[in-house]
Amino acid sequence: MDHDHGHGNRRRGLPLSELDPALTEKSRLVIGGAIEVHKALGPGFSRDIYLNALKIELDAAGLEYEVDTEFEVVYKDQDLGGVSIDIFVEERFAVELLARPGQIGSLERLALRSKLRAADVELGLIINFSERRLKDGLVRVLNPDKLNLTRPEDEHEDEYEESSDE
Repeated sequence: MDHDHGHGNRRRGLPLSELDPALTEKSRLVIGGAIEVHKALGPGFSRDIYLNALKIELDAAGLEYEVDTEFEVVYKDQDLGGVSIDIFVEERFAVELLARPGQIGSLERLALRSKLRAADVELGLIINFSERRLKDGLVRVLNPDKLNLTRPEDEHEDEYEESSDE
């Protein structure tokens, strides 16, 4: 669980430098596109308006993506159903869009973290276009399960402790 408690920018865990640089660059392109959309449209439109505008930006950036991508949730080899990710970019990371007043809370972060696990990817972004300043509506969410698999061997001893509060 993110121990944010409403402190805005306080983050725990890995710095961006520990993620794959190609992944980080693609996420920056998405954020740049979201900033352009927000500059042009401002807050107040529906989520679908922002989704359509962001698709234009993703196309312009040359990013491959799928909208409303379904991923199956499996428990003990049983299919429990699917979860949908708003935008699945380059088959590498998830983007969830919001267009509603209020800070991005623990519920949205936990929901996206669960979707990251279902999709088996390490990074997700939540973008809330209803904020007056878009940077206040941007949250990065990491999948600790995926990150533990990609860390060097000597760091694996901490993996259970790090994941225990998730």
